[in-house]
Amino acid sequence: MKKLYSNKLVIFTLVLPGLLAFLFAILAPICLSVYYGFTDYTGMGSLNFIGLANYKELVHDKAFWLSMRNSLFLALGFICIQHPIAIVVAAILDKLGGRGEGVFRCIYFIPNVISVAVIAYLWRFIYNPDFGLLNNIIKAFGGKGDTNWFGTDMAIWSVLIVLIWHGFGWGMLIYYTGIKNIDPVLYEAAAIDGASQKTIFLRITLPLMKPVIQVNVTMAVISALKQMETVYLLTNGGPNNQTQFAANYLYQQAFKAYKYGYGNAIGVVFIVICLVATVLLNWIFRDRSEVNPKIRRKRAVG
Repeated sequence: MKKLYSNKLVIFTLVLPGLLAFLFAILAPICLSVYYGFTDYTGMGSLNFIGLANYKELVHDKAFWLSMRNSLFLALGFICIQHPIAIVVAAILDKLGGRGEGVFRCIYFIPNVISVAVIAYLWRFIYNPDFGLLNNIIKAFGGKGDTNWFGTDMAIWSVLIVLIWHGFGWGMLIYYTGIKNIDPVLYEAAAIDGASQKTIFLRITLPLMKPVIQVNVTMAVISALKQMETVYLLTNGGPNNQTQFAANYLYQQAFKAYKYGYGNAIGVVFIVICLVATVLLNWIFRDRSEVNPKIRRKRAVG
């Protein structure tokens, strides 16, 4: 086997499919987006090279910056609301055991296996101002129950609730898998030493879950930036772009407004923001001991 893997032809044959997939599915589209971002291409006919005109327009595009603000709100919602609850639920499921563990795990993951179209249609009925479930519940408790949940004041919060709820299952399942991979011996030793469940969670589970949290948070931020289908089916960015998100705005500009070059400029900025966010999160979650030799020496001495 070692002789086989030392053969350069074999190595090249194994690497080639992945390399081709990367070149034609990722790198080539990015290069084309960069190229079209410098043109006035409409998606049909000829095009003209216009330099940085699209990017200059983008700087003053209020709808784009509003979409980026909404994407940031969603990312914060994922990190500050969805993920803390997902970690706690995952820890509880791990302790639950038996059939209940499998049943509740499936229940929490159900929204993620349902079609996005069905989810959007369901929530449009729930939010309906005339006969929606939410307003009927408010009426049952003595309220007016006439709120327009997709109105100017409430639209963004209504959409954020749907997106946070819909993505909960994935985050919970990743944290659940991470907790399952922690050595049970550590929990047994802590229990023998008299540590409470709270102390075990804070001192053992969370520190050992750091790599999983890093991956999950990074995926959540990127997911918030590229959120499109649910938003498109719920509000399509309305009213007055109040629920506009970056990916949905890109689609509207490229394929509805026939500003394909401008849409690709948005895509390039979008890629840069995703890369910056990934690098920033890697810096935040980096192991301080690898950066600071003093910390590493203290750990060795301890």
